[in-house]
Amino acid sequence: MQTDSSSRREIGVFDSGVGGFTVLRELRALLPTARLRYLADAAYAPYGSRSPEDIRARSLAITEHLIDRGAGLIVIACNTATAHAIDALRERWPALPFVGTEPGIKPAVAMSRNGRIGLLATPATASSARLRALIARHAGGREVVVQGCPGIVDHIEAGDVDSTELRLLVEHHCAALRTAGVDTALLGCTHYPLIEPLWQAALGADVKLLRIETAVARRAAELWTPTPGQPSLEIETSGDPAALQAWIARVLGWGELDVRACCARKEPA
Repeated sequence: MQTDSSSRREIGVFDSGVGGFTVLRELRALLPTARLRYLADAAYAPYGSRSPEDIRARSLAITEHLIDRGAGLIVIACNTATAHAIDALRERWPALPFVGTEPGIKPAVAMSRNGRIGLLATPATASSARLRALIARHAGGREVVVQGCPGIVDHIEAGDVDSTELRLLVEHHCAALRTAGVDTALLGCTHYPLIEPLWQAALGADVKLLRIETAVARRAAELWTPTPGQPSLEIETSGDPAALQAWIARVLGWGELDVRACCARKEPA
């Protein structure tokens, strides 16, 4: 294991799968000279349907792997992992800076005209104590309609970002927000911006959609101290490297990128 802080020249980024690429995209724009390592835990995706214990176990194993590879900053590009694991990670590595991803309740409150806000999230994020605390701290008495959205991440992980089946599923999950008359909605999963037009169409043009990935990248940029060396991007997965490589080319249009198999394959506790 690398322990010399001078060798920690990478920013480690992880997600249950491909959703964190929305954060990685912003990091690449803000920190073009940084060395970035992204880990997609595809073998265990989606986190949203896993238990809190499983999510913590995977997050600990992945963070240990990223630290071993030289990460000096960890970006948890996953709302679900942040909700269930960031406290455990900070306790395990108190000297290491972590940047989590959480729904922007506070800016949504500031933007809402009628005080009714919707939050679209994975089931695990929607039911988390951390989200309840976040709402209690920042909602200021406004109504926040939290909608768990099972099934959405599975479609996105499969590269299905525009099928009729997915559109119907999005419509179904947005029904409660429409009924509540929200005028502002938060995309509470880093996967969800990848199908932002579908959410907007289902909610209506008058509903403002808020994303969080730019703010996450900005916070990482504030914490990051530039290090010597050439910029780089390493992508790893606990799943099938060829499948992820094909997904990146098809959905993100990033062209040919080398994706490597990751050894962070410890089973959840």
